[in-house]
Formats: sequence, C-alpha cells, structure tokens
Amino acid sequence: MGANTTTTYSMWSLFRNCRKACEWRYIHELVPLEQDHNLAFGTVIHQCLEVWHGTGNLEAVLDHIDRTYPNRNQDEAQKRDWHLAVAMMKGYASCYPTEEFEAVSLERTFDGKIINPATGASSRSFVLAGRVDGIVRTGDEHYLLEHKTASQVDADYLERLWTDFQIVLYSRYVEQTLGIRIAGVLYNILVKARLQQGRGETEAEYQARRAALIAKSKTGKTSAKRKLPESDDAFQERLAAKYAEPGMFHREMLYLSRDRFETLQAELWELTQAFLDARRRGVFYQNTAFCFHYRRPCAYFPLCRSDGSPNVIDNLYRKVPPHEELRDEASVNEAPAF
Repeated sequence: MGANTTTTYSMWSLFRNCRKACEWRYIHELVPLEQDHNLAFGTVIHQCLEVWHGTGNLEAVLDHIDRTYPNRNQDEAQKRDWHLAVAMMKGYASCYPTEEFEAVSLERTFDGKIINPATGASSRSFVLAGRVDGIVRTGDEHYLLEHKTASQVDADYLERLWTDFQIVLYSRYVEQTLGIRIAGVLYNILVKARLQQGRGETEAEYQARRAALIAKSKTGKTSAKRKLPESDDAFQERLAAKYAEPGMFHREMLYLSRDRFETLQAELWELTQAFLDARRRGVFYQNTAFCFHYRRPCAYFPLCRSDGSPNVIDNLYRKVPPHEELRDEASVNEAPAF
C-alpha cells in the first residue's frame, strides 16, 4: 500500500475491530476459500433490488436469480437459496408494486479526500471510496437508500441502526463529492424466512415410524404412508404465504444529525494515523474479543491460531485484491463475487 491508497469503510471498520484481521485482508490480500453464506446471499438480494428498482421488471429479477444458481437441481445449498431469493423478491414486488420515492441513482460509487480536522489538510496517504445502494428523492429531499437482509426485525434491531457508522460516513462523502444534500437514510429491510423445504422420509425412516405406530395400535395395523419430499411448487406456496404476512418487509427512515459528521471525520482521521503507525512498526495487534464476535470464528481465526502458517494459507485462503465492492464486475450481470 502506497501514497494516496484507496480505502473503504470495510477496511476501516475491520481495522477498528481487529488490526490483525485488517492486515491479513488489506496488506496480505487474503480471503477465505469458503464464502460466508450470509454475505453471499445478501449480495444476491442487493443485485436483485438493483434490477427491480432500475427496471420494475420482476421477470428480469427472477432470471437473474436463475442465472445465479445454475446448479440448483444438483446442489442443495443452491436450491435452498434459490427458493428463498425467488419467494423474497416475489413478495417484495407484491408489497411495493409502486414506490413513493424516485430513484435518482442506483449502486453509485464515490471517492473523496480524508481531511485532518485540526488543519483542514488532506491526507497524503489515503482517500476514501465507497458504493451506496441508491440515492432517492422524496419531495425536495434526497435520502440514501440502504438495503439490508435480516433474520428478524425487532426493536433492538431498529435501535442499532442509529449506530450505523458506514451510512453516516457515506452520507457525508456523497454530499461532498456529488453535491447532493442528504437529509437522511431510508433503510429497506427484507426478512429471511426460516421455512425449510420438507425432505420427506427415507424408506428406513418410514419403516421405523410404521413399526412404532403398529406397536401402539390395538389392531396391530396402521394406515400411515411414507412422507414424500415437498415439491418445489408446494414449498413456493408456503413461502409466498409467509412473505404475505406483515413484518417480512420493513422501511425505516432515519434523519441525519449534522453534528455527527464532524465526529466521524475526526474518528476517520485518527484511524488513518493509527494505521500508518502500525504499518510503520510492522505491528498489527490481535483483538481476541473479536475472534468470536458473531458467535462464530472470525474469517482469519485459523491464520491467527496458526501464526500465519503457509500450509493454512495454501489450504484455506486465496489472494484477492481488496475493495471488491468498488469493482465494476460486481454488476447484476455476473454471479456474486466474494
């Protein structure tokens, strides 16, 4: 990394949470071979929403889902995600057949200077870049559109939106670089249904259940039949009913506090200085409190545990240039990249 290096919120957020993880990703450029499922599915839905808000064509959205999961008839994981994505987007199109806002720009990238708040001077080492899901207009005001997929939407989830460092930071830079005053953020939240497609019974499972029922029967007989796998059409009907329920889609509007801009600018500057110091000394400390932050191992836990073993790198990681979210190939015409 050299002078005027492009950085993103993802980089600074990771550095703030764990400097060692940031080093693995943004200096050594390593990513796990196994893609995080939640991130991958969220990427697909983001792409579908870009198509929907750009064209209003549900068939184009469903076609994109089909092309994203080409092996769904042979791969159970792909089939599960295909079912969920199809039902979610059909439900979304039914819930919001028309919009009260005008989409001004979708998947818009930006870049801007990182400023020293004490002197007003620009960083000679870094610039900040990013991509916003959308910029929309309601009346005379503009808002950032932020898509999110969630397992559930409750009071705690909505309260945490206030702590969204990324979207407030991006609002500031959109204002500076695009000259559009951002009044707030429209969070567009889609809930992931937890329904599972019925797999039916194996012959052995059926015979065991049948024997148990016969043993309990006074006649020594049973009319039980083998449970067959749930058809795709039947499962889609169940999912459609679920997505017709209230609460599966939610819109939350938050207005921006202009005072937070100065605080975030100062924090971002402090992060750049801490990063430069860590890089200069070659010391990126681990934050062990972050190793299982989401109740699962950090993506770089195997590397830290093995002290960067070359064997672990060769078997579990690959090299990928940073800031995938900024690259043009992350378009809706391609399968999602990690």
